[in-house]
Amino acid sequence: MDLTYTGSQLELKQRARDLAESIMGFEDQCEAEDGLPAEALEVIKKSTLAAGLNAINMPEQWGGVGLSILDQVLVQEELGCLTNALWDTVWRPANALKACTAEQRDRYLIPAIRGERRDCYAVTESGAGSDYTSIETTATPVAGGYRVDGEKWFVTVGDVADFLIVMAVVLPEASPTLFLVERDAPGVSIERTPRFMHTFVYKHPIFRFDGVFVGEDSVLGGIGRGADLTREWFVEERMMIAARALGGAERALREATQWAKSREQFGRRLIDNQMIQAMLADSAVEIATNRAFTYQVASEADAGMPRKLLHAKASMAKLSASEAAGRVIDRAVQIFGGRGYMREYAVERLYRDIRVDRIWEGTSEIQRLVIANEITKRDVGATVSPWSAG
Repeated sequence: MDLTYTGSQLELKQRARDLAESIMGFEDQCEAEDGLPAEALEVIKKSTLAAGLNAINMPEQWGGVGLSILDQVLVQEELGCLTNALWDTVWRPANALKACTAEQRDRYLIPAIRGERRDCYAVTESGAGSDYTSIETTATPVAGGYRVDGEKWFVTVGDVADFLIVMAVVLPEASPTLFLVERDAPGVSIERTPRFMHTFVYKHPIFRFDGVFVGEDSVLGGIGRGADLTREWFVEERMMIAARALGGAERALREATQWAKSREQFGRRLIDNQMIQAMLADSAVEIATNRAFTYQVASEADAGMPRKLLHAKASMAKLSASEAAGRVIDRAVQIFGGRGYMREYAVERLYRDIRVDRIWEGTSEIQRLVIANEITKRDVGATVSPWSAG
């Protein structure tokens, strides 16, 4: 098994690192202003296009970059060093949009790949979080299409997106289905925009759908395919969360190490104290081991690992990397002392940013259930060992 970087991957990582460093200049402004103005986002958009890193998960034939899962992980890992979730300014349309018809592709996906439109995925409801199968938003057949009624919570990027991918159950069979809904369609409204722990560059509004008419051509992927498409979206997003968590953890470790080298107390550098050394060492081990496993799973996905096994292994990567990153960043805050608690320091912002990674796209508890289910139904060895296509 060869997990060394190829020349093209090193070049890709450098491009992603250079882009991340250019975006890093907006971190303080984003924190101070609770977001970024349109002109700042436009600068980032141009930088993303110039770097050739827009829509890295979409096929080249439609204008995307067409990266493998492993190469996407390499990019997301570099972007994960950014605080305030500024990684999300480098857009990746939801992979469910690959199911677009030709007409839908021209109207939604290709403009989204170019950065001319922005999508957001609306699944969660007040009574349906990790269990997205219990959603209550309905799509009632009417002449020429459907009437969508319901409510969606925590719709990330919903404040700037101009169309939504909405999961609703089609009556009377209650078939889970995805619909493409224009943000400005009559009956679509933002009920409120909650404040969260992190200072995210974008917001997570609560949307209301009151008798929203969508045509038959707004169905994405077919009636009843909503759960399958959403599951595939979850798998990809869980891999990217793992990658970004590693990037954030490594930045925290680098900053904590530099601080420990420069900070003197009681006549010696912090880094000369064995307890500080142990914290840095534990952090390095957690980053290195989780990176190796995340790369392994990404490589297995590219090699065609069976969908159900990939589902479990992506959950393992997200669970392990997100929880490890939380520990690494917590140690970094501790090493910085009082300054680690100040918002002007990156480690403090990372501390708030990383917490949601154990919640969204499936909580840590849900990941454990997915993993346990794979072990119970199939084989322990397949779950804990590298997969072989042979």
